[in-house]
Amino acid sequence: MDKTVIETVTIINGYMLMVFYTRAHSWQFRILSKEGAVYGEKKTYYSARAAEATGRKWLEQLG
Repeated sequence: MDKTVIETVTIINGYMLMVFYTRAHSWQFRILSKEGAVYGEKKTYYSARAAEATGRKWLEQLG
């Protein structure tokens, strides 16, 4: 079973931004809304910082 490591969980404007690592997909992010919607894409980032920066850009678009 692939181990997932959660690096960061941040609440911004009511959205939860989570940055995590899996061996299979490296660093990724997901955004969760209060209503339970999940945003993100299965794209590999090579550092937690890069995944978080992209997640923050997505949050700017979600408003």
